Amino acid sequence: MQSTRSEVKALTFDVFGTVVDWYNSIVVEGEKFGETHGIDIDWEQFALKWRAGYGPAMNKVRQGALPWQNIDALHRLILDALLEAFNITGLTEADKDHLNRVWHRLKPWPDAVSGLTRLRRRYIVATLSNGNVALLTNMAKFAGLPWDCILSAELTGHYKPDPEVYETAAALLGLSPNEVMMVAAHVGDLRAAQAVGFQTALVPRPLEYGPGRVQEVTAHPSDLVASDFNELADLLGVG
Repeated sequence: MQSTRSEVKALTFDVFGTVVDWYNSIVVEGEKFGETHGIDIDWEQFALKWRAGYGPAMNKVRQGALPWQNIDALHRLILDALLEAFNITGLTEADKDHLNRVWHRLKPWPDAVSGLTRLRRRYIVATLSNGNVALLTNMAKFAGLPWDCILSAELTGHYKPDPEVYETAAALLGLSPNEVMMVAAHVGDLRAAQAVGFQTALVPRPLEYGPGRVQEVTAHPSDLVASDFNELADLLGVG
């Protein structure tokens, strides 16, 4: 395994849930938004339902029910439906746009910045997310995430876990798939990356969906398993 691992030149990272804490970020900002706009709802459920709409929206695109569009646009479609479902009225277009862009302002997990900073001493570190380029770039600025480059499914006209996303990432980095390691908290992402030849690292985020909804990982395909990005740096021998 060590000889295989030594081929790795770049680490690509899932972002939502793996690098940033979307649940708490949305709940906290939603509660503040609610206070200033007179909206009294359960923002925890709002955040969970917003995230739950993500997969089905992408599937509608895959099935041809919706034209291809980036994640900002899909998030807005889901948001508009949620505003109706939660009986939230009276928001201006600017209000809705600001709320939709909460996904640009997600806070990192406590280990993310320090771990990425260590890892990039030896490796290229890049996003590989369904988030669009503008979203990921704004998030990096907001959260201080030290990416070497922003790679997005948007560049392929596909969404993960479609193989084109991973294949294109390796090609854009000028690397063969076995020279790239996908880092994610989600087993499906890792399986798809491994299927095109990536090496993989699982970094579970058991609190991704908030306290009381602990996510447990059982069977997984990963070459490495780490509790956070600093442990991943340790396992890869990065000082």
